[in-house]
Amino acid sequence: MLHKKLVLIDGNSIAYRAFFALPLLNNEKGIHTNAIYGFTMMLMKILEEEKPTHLLVAFDAGKTTFRHEVFDDYKGGRQKTPPELSEQLPFLRELLDAYQIRSYELENYEADDIIGTLAAQAEKEGFDVIVISGDRDLTQLASEKVKVHITKKGITDIECYTPELVFEKYGLTPEQIVDLKGLMGDSSDNIPGVPGIGEKTALKLLKEFHTVENVLRSIEQIKGKKLKENLEQYREQALMSKQLATISRNAPLTITLDDLEWKEYDVNKVAALFKELGFASLMDKLGKIEKEEKPLNEITYTTVTEVTDDMLTNDCALVVEVIESNYHQAPIVGFAIVNEKGNFFIPTDVAMKSAAFKQWLEDEECRKSVFDAKRAIVSLKWQGINLKGIDFDLLLASYLINPSESTDDVASVAKTKQYTDVQSDEAIYGKGAKQAVPSEEVLAEHLVRKAKAIASLKETFINELKSNEQYELFTNLELPLTFILAEMEFNGVSVDVARLQAMGEEFTEQLKQIEQEIYELAGTEFNINSPKQLGVILFEKLQLPVIKKTKTGYSTSADVLEKLADQHEIIGKILHYRQLGKLQSTYIEGLIKVIRPDTGKVHTIFNQALTQTGRLSSTEPNLQNIPIRLEEGRKIRQAFIPSEPNWVIFAADYSQIELRVLAHIANDENLIEAFKQDLDIHTKTAMDIFHVRQEEVTSNMRRQAKAVNFGIVYGISDYGLSQNLGITRKEAAQFIERYFQSYPGVKQYMEDIVQEAKQKGYVTTLLHRRRYLPDITSKNFNLRSFAERTAMNTPIQGSAADIIKKAMIDLANRLKKERLKARILLQVHDELILEAPQEEVEKLKEIVPEVMEHAIELKVPLKVDYHFGPTWYDAK
Repeated sequence: MLHKKLVLIDGNSIAYRAFFALPLLNNEKGIHTNAIYGFTMMLMKILEEEKPTHLLVAFDAGKTTFRHEVFDDYKGGRQKTPPELSEQLPFLRELLDAYQIRSYELENYEADDIIGTLAAQAEKEGFDVIVISGDRDLTQLASEKVKVHITKKGITDIECYTPELVFEKYGLTPEQIVDLKGLMGDSSDNIPGVPGIGEKTALKLLKEFHTVENVLRSIEQIKGKKLKENLEQYREQALMSKQLATISRNAPLTITLDDLEWKEYDVNKVAALFKELGFASLMDKLGKIEKEEKPLNEITYTTVTEVTDDMLTNDCALVVEVIESNYHQAPIVGFAIVNEKGNFFIPTDVAMKSAAFKQWLEDEECRKSVFDAKRAIVSLKWQGINLKGIDFDLLLASYLINPSESTDDVASVAKTKQYTDVQSDEAIYGKGAKQAVPSEEVLAEHLVRKAKAIASLKETFINELKSNEQYELFTNLELPLTFILAEMEFNGVSVDVARLQAMGEEFTEQLKQIEQEIYELAGTEFNINSPKQLGVILFEKLQLPVIKKTKTGYSTSADVLEKLADQHEIIGKILHYRQLGKLQSTYIEGLIKVIRPDTGKVHTIFNQALTQTGRLSSTEPNLQNIPIRLEEGRKIRQAFIPSEPNWVIFAADYSQIELRVLAHIANDENLIEAFKQDLDIHTKTAMDIFHVRQEEVTSNMRRQAKAVNFGIVYGISDYGLSQNLGITRKEAAQFIERYFQSYPGVKQYMEDIVQEAKQKGYVTTLLHRRRYLPDITSKNFNLRSFAERTAMNTPIQGSAADIIKKAMIDLANRLKKERLKARILLQVHDELILEAPQEEVEKLKEIVPEVMEHAIELKVPLKVDYHFGPTWYDAK
């Protein structure tokens, strides 16, 4: 006999979660579909993994329930359901009908009560029950037979709550979850609880007294005058809050478990709905669908044996295919062109022999649409060809529209618009050690399909950029920047190998010496790099206090060791040993490996379409994280030298750019005035939070004020600040409070931007760069808090990123205009690194700060510091 398994889905919760987890998607008719899409992905995963015999999706029936009779303001203050979500709910019902899944709602009750009642009935009848929701309140239903799956990040990442997990996380039984809510309340449902009782206090009380009722009977035994007073005063409120949080297990349902039996879905009905909704990427997952067409439409193309002028038009999609991630040393495996004359595959040997093709590639007037312009430009530069005329880059357009979407290849971007006529690169080439170029026939069709996809999607993406007010960001910032970055990557940075090798020898000697000192302090030799052996030495032999344990023994991570730094001399030695070891392996040996023999330089790759804030990152090698804190690490910069004799390295960086952007965005008069008067902002903040005169500010006060200034930019909590500064949470909270008293505009900005993010689902920078925040309305405190901090920080950090990108474009143009030989080598966050002839230094001292300080006009002046010298280390 088939074992019975019931899956109960909290429809409103999952739809709401999906809506905020995914950016707004539209089908061809303009209907928003992101909630339905996310819900469908989750549903398909459940059917595949859980294989239920019985299935129900429960919905809330209306705004009022029996709980409102108990407490009129239950769920008061909740944001109104966005209309973009409301319009999707009827389609969600259609989807469930197509899947032949029962949905149900009950007047005066919530979906939770339907789920609670059915779970209780099913458990009695020996079913296995799985509850799926985004609401942690349902964890109270967990039992031996009932597992509660709570969505975490996104929609398909879940955490499975059993009584054991509830106990592990809270030290409570599932039944006590309602007691927890009774004491601490729940702001998301407007359950008041007892004022002054947070999670920590509530858990402590329940550990001792088990239930709200027992707590209230035992007030005299409880320590803390204020706590006792609150429990006494809000006795009825606590009991009411528990009642509100309790899910009903006996709602008057008009359906039975037999009504929920589920066998299979109607594949063709589901497929038809997918087609209507534009879910082409989900079609393949249906498996059993009777398709009228092949997965890919037929495509015709010509394999070119000789390039002729008539196939080279002035508006086309171009693919320059390099399949390896590091395109500096990888071969071009083929070309494809799609235009009004047809679809063409050009083998590399044919392309490279053709003067006409090279001339066309270098023709500025011939407009070309590509995917990843920088990769194409640099690959061709290594072949002596200067690719010009690119006016559209699908990779950059997709990245700007939603920086959290996967943009690995043309196929992944195309799927976001339900275009499925192109396969992924991985499907064609494989990955890792198995990656290989296929037969010419397979390669040719793949490249033509990629070019066709670029041509087909161009207009859609341009229209979306325009409707998002991002078209100027695309055309005036990201696209011009790609050419500058390509030039920087190709030029590379010269490295003094001999200096690196000498440093490596110095580090080897130092490591040997520190190793001996550690052995002496430990009283024995052991493998310092083995956490297990190190743990035994520190916590058993030397009897140091255990901070944290892992599955395999004692934790010896950096944060653990730093907490033990004042306990024993050996700790400082171990930390120094690790730091030197990392410098040796990552930066000395690592850099030597990637120096290109023919140029004597390292050629990094700047990732322009990766970070969600708009910042550039650097890989192969990463030249943005050359250490600066440890003096030995700083010295690695001595190995970075100009590429020509009698040249210098010239470094210019923005001073406190994020705080200046904050002053502008928050429009805070005091902060603006401080920057206008060119005050030291950390000293000014120290004066405000410590209530002292300028001459009374100590270096420690300034250090703490600096932590507050930068902490505020990142939406730091009192806890985070207390950890950073080694002070109490109370002191940290006072610092933050005084900061906001001094800069009320900043406080207002923080509140406003979080509200704006909740309404829109995203935040923007000064130049309209977007970042979507699906967790901004999450019931999970940690996820929501992180999203709120991200909402506060992204407009600041993202705008700073936009400014330095704009400065790079302006500076490159100015260097060209002034006919200077100086060139930009690197961008390291707020800093630009150039190399230039010695005789151009005076000119650079004038134009570099001028250009950078006027990249964008803010309500406060931008300020740039510069230094120069024979190496990057000297340009400090």
